[in-house]
Amino acid sequence: MADKPSRALVLYGDGLARFVDSSNTHIHSLASVASCGFLSLPHAPPETEEERIVREFSHLLDASEAYSIASGLKSKGGEHQISTLAQRFMGVKAALVTENSSLTSFGKLIGLDVLQLSEICKKSDSFPSDSTELLRLLGFEGGKCLDVSLYDSVFVHIDVDNMGMLDSLVGSIMKMAQPGSEIAPRLHLSVVLSYGSVTEKDVSVFNVKTPQEGVNPAFAGLVPRQSYTMRGEKTRDDVRDYCPMLVAQWQDGVTRRDLVDTLSFESLRKLSGNLVIPADRFIHEVAFKLWKAPKYGA
Repeated sequence: MADKPSRALVLYGDGLARFVDSSNTHIHSLASVASCGFLSLPHAPPETEEERIVREFSHLLDASEAYSIASGLKSKGGEHQISTLAQRFMGVKAALVTENSSLTSFGKLIGLDVLQLSEICKKSDSFPSDSTELLRLLGFEGGKCLDVSLYDSVFVHIDVDNMGMLDSLVGSIMKMAQPGSEIAPRLHLSVVLSYGSVTEKDVSVFNVKTPQEGVNPAFAGLVPRQSYTMRGEKTRDDVRDYCPMLVAQWQDGVTRRDLVDTLSFESLRKLSGNLVIPADRFIHEVAFKLWKAPKYGA
């Protein structure tokens, strides 16, 4: 636990999990010093690509209730109300950086300040400077950590055509947040990669469910459920056991380091320290580092 609240930068590669390869050296370098794992999602309903983008992002912020109301799946009123992120997490100041219009509308709905990625790029003209601008939003300037910041957390949505941008951002941020700097112990950096739209072929290729080898079928019902299939005392009946999001989280002197050496499905399945948690618990883990929420899990 840090002696001061962290400031969080979340780089979300929407649909990029299936495209990461050995050339993305900065992403893999981060994974090799980070705490890694999977974020499970529920099964997808029939939906358009734009709806999928917003729905999956809503799970990352534990805002699926707001998405259901906004999309007309639930009627507003009574117990169904849209709460902002600040209302749910002790006044947290958060921004979303995106070029997606649907995500822009949803971000504003849940109280995020929405910034355009193109505007940040226009100010800087290069990936290192893009990183400088993102860190400035969190109160990191000139290698220093300022006492006051515009935001406690910044979420950056990066679409499927920008793997190179994501890799370069990670590299330049890690360079500026070298261990021993003022930034490193205060910056909580997360890289999250999703699979985007899934197919039947993905079920067998990217499955996280552990086979119950050697278990007598008669006693299969006695095997404890994995924690990611539960919410409190209730079971989650719509958990998708394949194509989870991949996540790597790093903060110098705060996060644990596991045995993962590349941010890939196989490496995380065999070597990650966090295994699988529900995607809607991710924001609670991040908010805890910001001193805006109690600890989730162990």
